[in-house]
Amino acid sequence: MPITTNIAGYKFVPLTDLKPLRFRLMDLCRGWNLKGTILLSTEGINLFVAGATAEVDLLLGELRSIRGLEDFQVKFSESDHQPFRRMLVRIKKEIIAFGVEGIAPGQRTSPKLAPATLKQWLDEGRPVTLLDTRNTYEVKLGTFKNAMVLGIDHFREFPTAVRQLPESLKNQPIVMFCTGGIRCEKAGPFMEMEGFQNIHQLDGGILKYFEDCGGSHYQGECFVFDQRVGVDPELKETESAQCYRCQSPLTSEEQSDTRYVPGKSCPYCFLTTEQAAARNLESRQQTLNLAVTPLPGSVPQDNFRPIQVPETCAGGPLIDALCRVVRAMSREDWLQSCQAGRVVDREYKAVAASHIVQAGERYYHKTPDFVEPDVNAAIELLHEDEAFIALVKPAPLPMHPGGRFERNTLQHILNQVYHPQKPHPAHRLDANTTGVVLLTRTRHFASRLQPQFARGEIHNTYLARVQGWPTWDSTTCEASIGSTPSVAGLREVDVESGLTARTDFQVLSRLPDGTAVVKAVPWTGRTNQIRVHLWHLGFPICGDVSYLADGKLGDAQTVAPDDAPLCLHAWRIQFKHPLTNKPMELEAPPPDWAVCFSSQRDEII
Repeated sequence: MPITTNIAGYKFVPLTDLKPLRFRLMDLCRGWNLKGTILLSTEGINLFVAGATAEVDLLLGELRSIRGLEDFQVKFSESDHQPFRRMLVRIKKEIIAFGVEGIAPGQRTSPKLAPATLKQWLDEGRPVTLLDTRNTYEVKLGTFKNAMVLGIDHFREFPTAVRQLPESLKNQPIVMFCTGGIRCEKAGPFMEMEGFQNIHQLDGGILKYFEDCGGSHYQGECFVFDQRVGVDPELKETESAQCYRCQSPLTSEEQSDTRYVPGKSCPYCFLTTEQAAARNLESRQQTLNLAVTPLPGSVPQDNFRPIQVPETCAGGPLIDALCRVVRAMSREDWLQSCQAGRVVDREYKAVAASHIVQAGERYYHKTPDFVEPDVNAAIELLHEDEAFIALVKPAPLPMHPGGRFERNTLQHILNQVYHPQKPHPAHRLDANTTGVVLLTRTRHFASRLQPQFARGEIHNTYLARVQGWPTWDSTTCEASIGSTPSVAGLREVDVESGLTARTDFQVLSRLPDGTAVVKAVPWTGRTNQIRVHLWHLGFPICGDVSYLADGKLGDAQTVAPDDAPLCLHAWRIQFKHPLTNKPMELEAPPPDWAVCFSSQRDEII
C-alpha cells in the first residue's frame, strides 16, 4: 500500500500578489494530485497538505521560491491513506483567526522554548504553568499532565479567557502550547500586552514535541485537523473518530456507544426525537422573532390592493366597477386616483377611469410608500414537523393579506420564515382573535388535514369573556347564520334562510366586574359564529368592536395593539395527525383576561 506524506507548516511573513499566487498553487496542486488546505494572507501562510512524497517535495520547492519563504519549514508525518477529500487554496485576512489588532507575529513573537528544554524542565520538576491554548474538543483527546485548560470553543475566545486568569499568574513562568505552534505565535504577544511577564511558547507545538521527545509528560493523543482525527506520540494515526454533527472527537469506546451513528450523532449530541423537535422549534422561533423585528410592514413600500371586476360591471367603465367593489371611497376619490396613475392593471400600467372592463379582470389600487398599521407579531410556535405547524396567533394580527395589511400578516411572515415553503392555514381566526392555528407544510398534507374540518372531526374549544352574567350555566345556541355579509362584511342571525349553526356554551366563572368567562365549543364553522351566537344570546364578547352591547353592528376593523383586546381565544384543538393519523391535542395558554383569581391563583375554574 503506498504511503501518503503529510506536511503541516506556517510562517508569518509579508506576502503580496495573493490572487495570482492562489491560482498558481491551485493549478500546481491539482496537477500533482495533492489534497489539503493552504491559507494565504498578507501576514503569511498556513498549510496542511498530503500526497505522494515526490509531489510534496515539488510543492515545497515552489513555496521556497517565494520571497520570504526561502527557509519555510514544515512537519512531516505519514499515513496509509489520503487524509483530505479535496484541495483548497484560500485567501484570508488572518492565517489563524484571532481578531485582535496590533498582533504581528511576523515582526515579533514571544520567546520560543525547544521541546527538549521543556521536557528537561518537567523532568526537573521546575515550577512552570503549562497553558493549553486549544479548543475544548481538541483537549478532550489529550494534553500535558496538569496543564491549565481555558475551556474555549474557538481561538477568538482566547482573549476573554486570558483576562479571567488570576492576577498571580502574571509574574509566574508560563509555557503555552497548541497543535503546531501557530496559535501561540499570536497568543504569546497578546498575553504580554495583558501584563504577563514570563511567557514562552512551545516551539513547533505538540507535534514537534512528539517528534523530539515522544509522549513523556503527555497524556493521550493529539487532535489533528484532517481525517486522521488523532495521532499518538509516535505520530501514527489512532483509532479516534470525529462526530460529523458536533465535531467532538471520539475514542474507540465512545464509538461503540449505541448513540454513535456515523454522520448523524454521538453520545455528546444525541437527541431523542422529542429533544430534536424541541431544539428545531427553538431555532425556528428565534428565526421568527428576527423576521418581525422590525415589523415587515413598518418599512415604506408601494402597496397594491387587488380589485376584481364583478359580472354586473362587465362592459362598463372602470370607474363604475371601482365604486361598486370598494364603496368606502367616493367616486371623486376614485377619479383622482385614476388621474394620478394609482389604478393599474396586471402589468402595473396606469388605467383610465373610462377604460371598459370585463368580468373577472383584476386591477390594483396603488398606495405609494405605504406604511402598514402596527400589529402584535408575538407569534409563539407550539409544534413543527414535516407535515404541519401549530402556533399561537396573537392579536391584533390578520391571518391573510387584505385591506390595510399586506406584509403585517401571519401568512406573509410565515412565508418569509419557511421560504421556499408557503405554509397553508387549515382554518382561520379573525385578526382580533387569539389562539391555536394549524398550518400544513405541503398541499399533500393539506388534503389530509382540511377534510377533517369539513367532516366535523376536528374539535375546537374557545374561551370568551362576555358582558353580563348568563342566567344559564350551560346552553346550546342553534340560531342560523346568514350566508352573505351585511354591514361591513359582518354576519347576522338569519332564522329563515341562514345556514345551520350550533355552539355549546358553559359558564366557567362569573366575575365581580359583571363579566363572565365562558367556554365555547362550535360544532359548525360559520363565519364569526361564536361572536354572533353570544351577541344573539345577549352576551356580546368584551372588546368586540363589531357586535356591540346595544344590539347594533359596529364597523368591522382590526384594532390597534394598544386597544382593549377582543376577549375570544382559541384554547384547545383536537385532530388527527395528517401523517400518522394519530389523535393529537394542542393547547394555547389562556390569556390574562381568562384567568379567574380564586384561592388557586392563575387557575381556570
